[in-house]
Amino acid sequence: MKNKLIFSVALFAAISLAACSNDTKEEQVHTAHNSEESTDHSAHSTMNHSGSGEIPEGLETAENPTYPIGSEAVMTTDHMEGMSGAVATVVGVFETTVYAVSYTPVGGGDPVTNHKWVIHEEIEGAGEEAFEPGTEVVLDADHMEGMEGATATIDTAEKTEVYMVDYTSTTGEKVTNHKWVTKEELSAE
Repeated sequence: MKNKLIFSVALFAAISLAACSNDTKEEQVHTAHNSEESTDHSAHSTMNHSGSGEIPEGLETAENPTYPIGSEAVMTTDHMEGMSGAVATVVGVFETTVYAVSYTPVGGGDPVTNHKWVIHEEIEGAGEEAFEPGTEVVLDADHMEGMEGATATIDTAEKTEVYMVDYTSTTGEKVTNHKWVTKEELSAE
């Protein structure tokens, strides 16, 4: 109980400080990450939950997606606090290879491990072939501060449908154009 109180106070303070900054509401970020798969639970504290909706060049729209654009699905993943159990509206669906990656942010900071997800089209110099786990790459994604231009190691690679979604988190944050959720992380309502 004491840990929950301390966590709640810290979360409130971080959100309050973010609200006082010069960042736009779209750029405000959470200070917690609940994924048990990551060894760095604060890794997503600088993640942009909402995005511009811009699609990387060469990304192909999925032809017969499991969840078509405009449909709703429940998120079953916890990349960030408030994601698991939230109802998402699909705003984009693509066929690509998704990667979990580990890297040290450009400009310094704690290493980020098992970040989900970076797509094939967000890696510098990506050709037709998918990268194998263990491959070193340079990221061309800006999901988190210090990500763009960082050298990363591919942890996992999977060809799948990837979704850009709008949702309201279970903690009340409205998120638009969130990149990325895989079809395996969505469930029919």
